[in-house]
Amino acid sequence: MTTETKPPKSSIAPLLAPRGSGYQASDLKPGMGGGAGMDRKIEKKFWNTSRILMVIGGMAFFGLIAWGWSTTAGGRKLNVDLERLSITEVQFAPFQEMIPGTGNVLPSTTVFLDAESGGRIEEIFVIEGEIVEKGQPILRLDNASLQMQLFSSETSRIEQINRLEQTRFSVEQNNLRTRQDLTNMDYRIKTLKRDVDRNEDLFVRKAISEQEYHRVKDEYDYWVRNRSLTIQAYQGDSLRQAIQIDQMEAAIGRMEENYQLVQSRLTNLVVRAPVSGQLSQLNAELGQQKSAGFRFGQIDMLDGVKVEAGIDEFHIRRVNRGQRALSFAIAGQVYEMVVRRVYPEVTAGRFMIDLDFIETPEGIRRGQTIRFRLEMSEPAEATVIPLGGFYQTTGGNWIYVVDESGNFAEKRSIRIGRKNLEVYEVLEGLEPSERVVTSSYDTFNEADRLVFK
Repeated sequence: MTTETKPPKSSIAPLLAPRGSGYQASDLKPGMGGGAGMDRKIEKKFWNTSRILMVIGGMAFFGLIAWGWSTTAGGRKLNVDLERLSITEVQFAPFQEMIPGTGNVLPSTTVFLDAESGGRIEEIFVIEGEIVEKGQPILRLDNASLQMQLFSSETSRIEQINRLEQTRFSVEQNNLRTRQDLTNMDYRIKTLKRDVDRNEDLFVRKAISEQEYHRVKDEYDYWVRNRSLTIQAYQGDSLRQAIQIDQMEAAIGRMEENYQLVQSRLTNLVVRAPVSGQLSQLNAELGQQKSAGFRFGQIDMLDGVKVEAGIDEFHIRRVNRGQRALSFAIAGQVYEMVVRRVYPEVTAGRFMIDLDFIETPEGIRRGQTIRFRLEMSEPAEATVIPLGGFYQTTGGNWIYVVDESGNFAEKRSIRIGRKNLEVYEVLEGLEPSERVVTSSYDTFNEADRLVFK
């Protein structure tokens, strides 16, 4: 039996066969270029460029959200070296407001040497720095015009005294003449009185004429009236002379005072120490011409010292006489002082005060600088923190508070009140036993949290 062998089918036959021929797509073997092989689906890669860019953009977006959340919720953080920070504990302790001051030691009492009269310096008896006694000569001036004034005053005074003596002599002479005249009048009147009495009896008996009687009687009446007028004139003259003498005596008294004044000024050309003490300043050279009122120097009385200091005008209403101050250590010891005087004048933003030591330090010298603390309030319990560099950055409005874990510190708002030379008074925002960062914040850029490393 003969088997018919069929020729193999070509894989491209269907492609070359004309349309309508007997070749079907089913006659093609899979993968041999038939229709099934041409419509196969090609798989695409998942991580293409667009998806990668989308993922990166999404991550950036979520990162931005996370950063915003961290700044609003946890705040900005800064890693800092713990060893470079000053961390102190908030305390509830006695607080007293004080302000610092610096002054100079001066004598408690100073007396100035001023020239009462001008003149040329003729002699200098002591030198600057010596201890002088009250009344001791210091220097002598020469004033020729003052000496001439003294001579003129003395001459005028002597002339006025001579005129007064002449007036008194004249008054006495006039008084003497008047008394003599009155004596003569009294004698004449007495004689005529006897004649009148005798003639009156004779006239009654017709022994004398009426003419003779009236002649004697008229003469008697004349002398009586003349005596009365003389007494009146004498009294008027005496009053005028007494007034004149009083005026002359008053003039002489004024001239005497002027003479004494000139004499005193001449005497004061020798400048003497008004008090006992140390001649701390003397501005005088031989031959110098000085006018009246010139200040030659000063004498410091050895009765103690004071401290003269300037205080900022901001405190002028709070500084009063009797206020207490404490010095910084002088030879290892703190001394108490009291405000003696407050000067009201303000110069260059400062006013001056004088302070006295309760107990004067030994060996303290004039001109020495004294630093002190002036008490501005009474001691009272308060929440306090030490002074630190943080205040320059925060102005006392906030501070870094250390967490209980000790790993970080967070920013917190506070309110600071008064201060002294050691601590600030905290009014709000902190509690005793909390710990805070008090060192400088200049490099922290106001971060919200400091993480310690």
